[in-house]
Amino acid sequence: MLIDLLFTFFIAFAILFLMRKVARKAGLVDKPSGRKLHSGNIPLVGGIAICITIINYIYSHPGMINHANLYMLCICGLTAVGALDDRFDLSVKIRMLVQALISVAMIYFANAELYSLGNLLGFGVIELGIIGGLVTVFAVIGCINAFNMVDGIDGLLGGLSIVTFGSVGILLSLSGEQSLSYLCILLVVCMIPYILMNLGLVGHKRKVFMGDAGSMMIGFTVIWLLIGASQTEGNPMIRPVTALWLIAVPLMDMVSIMIRRVKQGKSPFKPDRDHLHHICQRLGLSSLQTLGLICFIASVFASIGIAGEVLLVPEYIMFYGFIAVFIGYLVILVNHCKVINFCRRILNLPEKEYSTAK
Repeated sequence: MLIDLLFTFFIAFAILFLMRKVARKAGLVDKPSGRKLHSGNIPLVGGIAICITIINYIYSHPGMINHANLYMLCICGLTAVGALDDRFDLSVKIRMLVQALISVAMIYFANAELYSLGNLLGFGVIELGIIGGLVTVFAVIGCINAFNMVDGIDGLLGGLSIVTFGSVGILLSLSGEQSLSYLCILLVVCMIPYILMNLGLVGHKRKVFMGDAGSMMIGFTVIWLLIGASQTEGNPMIRPVTALWLIAVPLMDMVSIMIRRVKQGKSPFKPDRDHLHHICQRLGLSSLQTLGLICFIASVFASIGIAGEVLLVPEYIMFYGFIAVFIGYLVILVNHCKVINFCRRILNLPEKEYSTAK
């Protein structure tokens, strides 16, 4: 097992190095702009390299995941569309359409659908019935875009992905699903070379970004695993409410930002600088400190989810607890200027009034 993981690690590293050269020739690079403060043109190949590595492994071990061919086709399609978006900046409508079609394919060919939400409210199990397919499509699109929107500073998408895949892997292992658990470990291993290069730990000139190709592929893989684990007949491997805690930070950040944009009369998909990582940086934290803090928060949330699953805490308690945390997060986000200045006064830092003006 260890040798297998090391081999996968070095393959992922080698593919990243190779794809960097291909990306520069193809123009698949991220150029500095008003919102992008990095220096130089950075290859957008992290996701492509991870996708190639995972497909290579699953193709060699098709029995490790149900409907392996469909899963590989789905992530190939999403990675390809993401790469085109990285290169040519596709419209939101095109990306959404592709994500919806992928969702329908998953439902139709793999029968991977949300049938039940569990006893979320404490009044009995919520069965989705005929609207299950529609809810599934929204869940897939939501998860894909949650991981896409959270990719704002170096290492953050990779770090949050490791937290999520690691947590899902732990729960699957505890449920006796060793094959899928091992897939989660492989995903974590594939993520490490990307993080090392993304953070510039192997030299700034070798820096890479994940790109929409990677964030879309990661988001889809997360929801594929969560639906498969939570919707099994009889005794599911993971209760649906647990999934909320495992992806809490990307999910809450996306929903909060979209609510705020809609209230301001803006498109919910219009980029801005009011994500959690932006707020942390306005507070005075460095990029690395922000990365560490957000990944720590995500780990705490995931640990709550794991503990609730293992200890069989009632689903409605887990759900209401999640809603309470989300409301607190939303309040902080909406009033983040006041929160930042309050924290600076508490920490005795130089006074500076912040606004959301661009």
